[in-house]
Amino acid sequence: MFYSHGFIVEGDDPTPISPLFGKYEFPKIKQALADDGYNLIAYHRPKNTEVKAFAKKLVRDVNLLIEKGVKPENITLLGFSRGGVITIRASHYLKSPKVRFGLLAACPRDIKDGAELRLYGRIYSMFETSDSVGSCQFLIVQSPQVTSFNEITISTGQGHGAFFRPIPEWIIPVKAWLNQ
Repeated sequence: MFYSHGFIVEGDDPTPISPLFGKYEFPKIKQALADDGYNLIAYHRPKNTEVKAFAKKLVRDVNLLIEKGVKPENITLLGFSRGGVITIRASHYLKSPKVRFGLLAACPRDIKDGAELRLYGRIYSMFETSDSVGSCQFLIVQSPQVTSFNEITISTGQGHGAFFRPIPEWIIPVKAWLNQ
């Protein structure tokens, strides 16, 4: 399972502080997402990472795993915010009906090239009801190659910041989905 963090974490600090949402707990999120049921890979991206290039890096990683014998249905990419946009792009480039993609607060209406993007495979989406980044339904509508779609909401009142910390409201359902 590949986890891609939000934009604020790009750079050297794994626990940057947002004036609006507080501390992003990348190390604690990795710890909470870790599980005996899968291997967790969570790159700490450098500052100003180019979205398309990093998505293509993830695609190369996925293809390498498949070449080494890992079944595509046992591979998951999970991303929050900018990490979610990277995950969307990886789905678009990979075009796999079997790989799973988890999108956490990842579908802003103004996503660059949004009309041209297509999702593939098994999609799981989650967003916080008080966040301006909402449903991924608009991407699903234009993505006929999606083999399954499940979207849930959480309501913490923390907006985008709900995903800055490993709180049970999102960790528990995500881990349940990961272990299906």
